[in-house]
Amino acid sequence: MTPPAGPVDDLLRALAPQVVGVLTRRYGDFATAEDAVQEALLDAATQWPEEGLPGNPRGWLVQVAARRMTELVRNEQARRRREGLVAARVPVDRSVAAAADEEDPAARDDTLTLLFLCCHPALTPASAIALTLRSVGGLGTGEIARAFLVPEATMGQRISRAKQRIKASGVPFRMPDAAEWPTRLDAVLHVLYLIFNEGHTSSAGPDLRRVELSREAIRLTRAVHALLPDDGEVAGLLALMLLNDARGPARTGPDGDLVPLAEQDRTRWDAAAIAEGVALITAALPRGPVGPYQVQAAIAAVHDEAPTAAETDWPQILALYGVLERISGNPLITLNRAVAVAMVDGPAAGLALLDGAPAALADHHRLYAVRAHLHELAGEREAAVADYRAAARRTASLPERHHLSLRAARLANPGRL
Repeated sequence: MTPPAGPVDDLLRALAPQVVGVLTRRYGDFATAEDAVQEALLDAATQWPEEGLPGNPRGWLVQVAARRMTELVRNEQARRRREGLVAARVPVDRSVAAAADEEDPAARDDTLTLLFLCCHPALTPASAIALTLRSVGGLGTGEIARAFLVPEATMGQRISRAKQRIKASGVPFRMPDAAEWPTRLDAVLHVLYLIFNEGHTSSAGPDLRRVELSREAIRLTRAVHALLPDDGEVAGLLALMLLNDARGPARTGPDGDLVPLAEQDRTRWDAAAIAEGVALITAALPRGPVGPYQVQAAIAAVHDEAPTAAETDWPQILALYGVLERISGNPLITLNRAVAVAMVDGPAAGLALLDGAPAALADHHRLYAVRAHLHELAGEREAAVADYRAAARRTASLPERHHLSLRAARLANPGRL
């Protein structure tokens, strides 16, 4: 389910992984629990706006999802056998569910446990990330597909297969032992990174940011950091999130329009978040080995510590992007490095770098947006207008589309806008 923005939908997104966790812990069947919770969320999204919130929203969802889970089990071919299996898995102290409007004293937030479950080593990294974005991050299948640059139907099949593989593995619903963490940590961090990015800059819809997602990613990353305080990449990812999130208040103007980094009012940045992020990355880098999240955090720190856009240390940023490109094959890094090259060596050098951009970016709106920006810096107005318009056509984010279209219109008609 991908609910529209709003207070009820924000609450549902936050509660969804907790309820999946409760049902999985109670019954031991993650795949069916996830399906049941999706149905309960649809019921809540329909009823709560009209009837008002229940006294205990989480308890309401647990109770409704548990009923849906029973119905799903009964509809299976082996109905009688599976009903008995579900009943046998209910602990003695949980044989009677709490009322929907009563607080459940035995309930706890299982989101972090669910996160590690979804990143089980039985899954491929891509499947683990997709499943966790759905079950923990609350992203819809279409959003996840856009993040992976694959068709929505392909992503839907991937998520379904991942759920079935976890079910077949028989893995218990618990936090992995310390010895198991390394096999799951890369996928966990990648998931949190993607969830944060979707919250920081939404891939589709009317809002530039989805604050509930970025906040949840930061919360979960803090929890992982508490488990692994000496891991440099965990610290680097948390620092990266804080340093980027700190700019959030200045990324839109009074009318909600997107404000580029170079034009932002830096007095609106969150100084406390910047200080925490800088401290985290400063402590992590000397410990080594250095990974991509630490390098990205270092780049973000250089941006955030510059008093003005003009005082940004672009040579240092360019050097860091060179390191990042050597240790990470992400094609979007090439786009960012092209901007740094342009700021150091001129826009023509940046455009030349884009001529060799990876094929995966051939139809990506960010390639056209970066190219348009560099053409604009070079004074090549017509080329910039064409690329801004091409970028606007390719993005599903309405704020980005408006910003890119307005940029094109201002260049095409100087003095009129």
